[in-house]
Formats: sequence, structure tokens, C-alpha cells
Amino acid sequence: MSELNRHLKALEYDKVLEMAMKRACNDDARDIIASIRPETSVNMAQNHIDMTENAYILLAKYGGPSFGGLKNVNNSLARASAGGVLSMKELLDIGSTVRTVRGIREWRNNSGGQDELKIDLYFNSLMPNKYLEDKIFSAILSEEEMSDNASPELASIRRQIKNKENSVRDQLEKLIRSQKLKTVLQDAIITQRNGRYVVPVKSEHRASVSGLVHDTSSSGATVFVEPTAVVEANNEIKVLQGKERDEIERILFELSMEAGGFYEGIKASYECAVELNLIFAKAKLSYKLDCGEPVISPREINLKKARHPLIDPEKVVPTDVTLGKTFDTLVITGPNTGGKTVTLKTIGLLTLMAMCGLMIPANENSTLSVFKKVLVDIGDEQSIEQSLSTFSAHMTNTV
Repeated sequence: MSELNRHLKALEYDKVLEMAMKRACNDDARDIIASIRPETSVNMAQNHIDMTENAYILLAKYGGPSFGGLKNVNNSLARASAGGVLSMKELLDIGSTVRTVRGIREWRNNSGGQDELKIDLYFNSLMPNKYLEDKIFSAILSEEEMSDNASPELASIRRQIKNKENSVRDQLEKLIRSQKLKTVLQDAIITQRNGRYVVPVKSEHRASVSGLVHDTSSSGATVFVEPTAVVEANNEIKVLQGKERDEIERILFELSMEAGGFYEGIKASYECAVELNLIFAKAKLSYKLDCGEPVISPREINLKKARHPLIDPEKVVPTDVTLGKTFDTLVITGPNTGGKTVTLKTIGLLTLMAMCGLMIPANENSTLSVFKKVLVDIGDEQSIEQSLSTFSAHMTNTV
């Protein structure tokens, strides 16, 4: 979290931001929440609150959209747009992002999309790309596996490889079952070394099997021999595997070029989706804290049943506070443990929350204002016998 000034920290503003961050799914959304600072414009603060309230209503009616597959693929897309070839993982991440963007947009269309809300500014800016999504997921099965359906050429090459491998295995099966080699082989199995099909031969009988030695067991008792009869077929498999790699590289290049062509649209959609994730995180926190939507006023504070968001709801004592209408200075007095500090912190923290577009734990239509600065000096009283240093520090802070 970026550095907070001591006034915000004294009001535990950072703890409220951390609560909101936990409700975001995306790393970039969490980073933005961590850097949110109070808005000093009445209109901007009210606009942010309205967006949060829109998400709050949508959550109540329809649940929320899924942001789980949203990944920052801007660097990969920038490389692709410049002609770079992306890995299967990078392309799958792009596919995941465009699929999530489409899911968010469809969720809104199916969730009262006919009713225009302020938050629709972001929903309507999402640009689904089913074409690219399907192209990526039909071609790539996992971070390390390309589908046979990626191209007719790849499917053909793999069929040829499979046929050749079956042919080699058939020849070797006959070999290991022959009476001639029954006492020569260490085990009657077919295995691979360096990508070539071999059989395990006892070291002392190495000369009994014509072929190439590709490996020796750690004990030295076994040598792995590629019989001469299958050398040419193994060579053909190697050539086909090289063609397979070349075709996969060609497909990755083609998919990278396709993705790079949509760079700007995907980037813009991702940024809107991150903003929505942030707004819904605020709304989820509002549910957690049982919040209401405040009204932002240029000069008035009127809190109704306000509760400090960090105090146990079972123990917190709601408070009403009015300031700025008929008077603009409020002195709060009372005995020790009477709630003076909590009241001051509640007013300050709820003001900061509203200035950041958060709903507040108070009754609906509570009123708050925005301020260029929120200044705080809170500390325990000290007896004169202990020292006047604390009092002096308070005076310095006040000045």
C-alpha cells in the first residue's frame, strides 16, 4: 500500500481500504484500491458513491459478475502487436481475459440491463471478442498442449506420427516375443530413449541384437538398443516431429498476430473490467458493514445512527452528529470511556469513506461533506506529573 499521511492513518483509513481490497479478485483492482485518496470535489465524490450504490443494488438483485479469469495481458498483447510470438500460456491468458470480459457484459445484459445506471458507463465500454476467444481455446488445450484441431496440417502430421509409432511398436513387439531374444532381453518391454523406441538388452548379450545403443542403466547391467529394423522408421518419426514443432510455431505466430490486432480493444475492455471489479469490491464491503448511501453536501454533516466500521457490530454504539447547518464548531465532552474519541474517529473515517466513493455504516440519507484536508490529532491525556511533552506535541500538531 502506498504511503498514507499520518492524519489518514490516525483514522485507520488504511484498514478500511484493506477490507475493500480483500473483496477484489484482480491484482490491478487491489492496487488501485490501495492508492485511493479522498476526493475533494463534491460532484466527483457523489458520482463515485452513486456507482458504488448501483453495484450494491445489482448485488442485491442478481448477485455479482465473475472477475476470476481477468488477467493483465497488456505486455503480451503489446509484444504480439509488434510481431512477437506468444507462448501457449500467454495466449490462454488472453483467451481467459476476453472470455471474462464477455461474461461480465452478458451478466449485465441479463441483470436488468434495460435499466440504465451510472455504472453502465463501464459495462457498455466492454468489447466482447468471441471470435478470438473461440480461436484460442479451439487451438490450445493447455499451457503445453496444442489441439489437433488447431490446423488440418497439424492433424495430418500427428496422424502420420501415430501411424509410424504404431508400426515401430508392432515390429518391436514381434521382436521381444521371439524365442531367439527371450534370454537376451532384460525385460520384454518397449521403452524410449532420446525420443527413439528401444528395447532393454542384457549387457553381456549386447552383440546378439543388431542396432544402436542409446543408453545404459545406472548399474551397467542393461543397454537400451534401437534395433536396426526400426532405425529408419524412428528417423521418419523424428522428421515428422520436427514438422509438428514447425507447424505449432506457425500456429502460435498466427494466433499472436490475431491477438495483437485486437490490442487496443482488449486493453480498454480490461481497464473497464478492473474498474468494475473495484466498484463491486466497494459494494461488497458496503454489504459487510451494513452501509447506506450518504448524500454529499457542500457544507453540512448530518450522521444518523453512524457506527465505526472497525468496531464489532454487536458492541458498537450508534451516534447522531449534526454540524454545519446552524453551527460550524462542535465540542464533544464527557467522562473517560464515554465515547468521545470513537465519535471523533467515526466522523472522520466516515467522511473519508464518503470522499472515496464508499457507502457508510449509517442510516440512509445521512449527509457528509468533502474537505480539502482532514486533519487529526488524537492521543491519550497524560497527568502533569508525567510530563507536559504530550500536551506540547498536541499544540504543535494543532498549529
